[in-house]
Amino acid sequence: MSGTRTTDITDPRARTTQLTAFGVICVVELLICLDMTVVGVALPQIGIELEAGLSGLQWVVDAYTLTFAGLLLAFGNLGDRYGRRRFLLIGLAGLGPMSIIGALADSLSQVILSRALMGVFAAALLPATLAVITNLFPKPTERAAAIGVWSSIAGVGVAIGPVSGGWLLEHFSWHSVFWLNVPVAVLAFVAVAVFVPESRARAVGALDVPGVVLSIAGVSLLVFVLIEAPRFGWLSAVTIGGAVVSALLLVAFVFRQLRTESPILNVRLFRMKPFAWPALSIAVAYFSLFGFLFLITQYFQGVREYSPLAFGIATLPFAAALAVSSPTATLVAQRIGTMPVIVTGLILIGGGLLVSARVEIDSSYLTVILPAMILLAVGIAVIQGPATESIMASLPLDEAGAGAAVNDTTREIGGTLGIAVLGSVVASYYAATVRPIVDAIPSAIMTDTEKDYANSSVLSVIELQKAELPSIFEPQRQQLVLDMKEAALRGAEVAAYIASGAVFLCAAVVLVMFPRSYRTAKSAE
Repeated sequence: MSGTRTTDITDPRARTTQLTAFGVICVVELLICLDMTVVGVALPQIGIELEAGLSGLQWVVDAYTLTFAGLLLAFGNLGDRYGRRRFLLIGLAGLGPMSIIGALADSLSQVILSRALMGVFAAALLPATLAVITNLFPKPTERAAAIGVWSSIAGVGVAIGPVSGGWLLEHFSWHSVFWLNVPVAVLAFVAVAVFVPESRARAVGALDVPGVVLSIAGVSLLVFVLIEAPRFGWLSAVTIGGAVVSALLLVAFVFRQLRTESPILNVRLFRMKPFAWPALSIAVAYFSLFGFLFLITQYFQGVREYSPLAFGIATLPFAAALAVSSPTATLVAQRIGTMPVIVTGLILIGGGLLVSARVEIDSSYLTVILPAMILLAVGIAVIQGPATESIMASLPLDEAGAGAAVNDTTREIGGTLGIAVLGSVVASYYAATVRPIVDAIPSAIMTDTEKDYANSSVLSVIELQKAELPSIFEPQRQQLVLDMKEAALRGAEVAAYIASGAVFLCAAVVLVMFPRSYRTAKSAE
């Protein structure tokens, strides 16, 4: 395919080829979503076996995000330049071997290394999936429907990740969640090689090497600062200094893109409201989503003490609501306008977060936890399809990969910030509350190593409950477990209020700034 919009596909065989390629792209995206979600269910076992506290577990999650977000812009542009199918093959060829490093790991550093390298190759994949879809479906209404399905794959990944990971952990060690990627990556590689057509920009200038370096350095440093701020302190010299250097690098990147003849990202696109405001909405939505998913892992497996499989099953309604709502929302946005749909999604997310703030140790799953998950999932689904379609419809096909990278980068930076900020709030409240209690516990009940783990994560209650103790110490243990769970919940309550405030503020801004009448395609097309 060329970089121009093609005519409608009417030949049955050509249509079959088109839909088969689309199915393969959905499998590739599902693999990426699995990488993002399946590891969450294994965090308690990883923490226990490798003696990792909350900050270490955050790095297991965020090492992937760090390299992923840092390389998306560069790989999106390179895919436009050298071929999106080629970058799909490169990403799949690397993802499997990098997963094997985690599957064979026996230390936290090896797990984090594996996750970081997996993020590198996932960054080559994700912009290419959306860019290929944009080229496969030149008709706006078909493209909108395809992007809606593409968005719903995230819901399928949320479902398959925890459930498949939970089943594996019921029968094998945590290493198995890394082995899961390998056969999927191999099958996807073969399918892409056979069924997905190549596409690239028709005309490209010289590769902007300084722009590539500045984008990687600026975004990666920003993500690193966000991840490490809870450890160094938000007002520490390391955090402030890193943020300043990151800002300078990103400003230099913007100036470079404004002056070069062949930018890797046309930053003037952000002057376009249908591009800029949906990008902000996605970032804020994923700030809430990633933070919520990280915290809900602590809740189900630490506070409620669910098994990994039970945790996966408990999140199925969240995934189903997300998967079902995404395709519909994109088509509705074409009829009533993109802005009302995005604002509605943000309001639903905010409502879900407010409900989640009411969760207690013994809260009913059906009347409190499930409504919170459904509201959040539908809100995310309502936003991501229309916002993504708005971003991609604003671009010529020659910039599809770069536009997809912007869409993906805003999601990842928003998600990283959600884990860093909301995780930091919970960790700070939890540690301040629990540390004095834990430090006063006699050594007959807890060793110093166990105390360090208990001070860092509520997930430690799993091992604390298993420890063999004289019956005389049982009341102290149960009171400690109760105090740890209560501290985690109160920290999560504060985090939920912070996230809901950010979401409602974003909804107000989009309501005022985004044109009410904007549509990506005419409903009667």
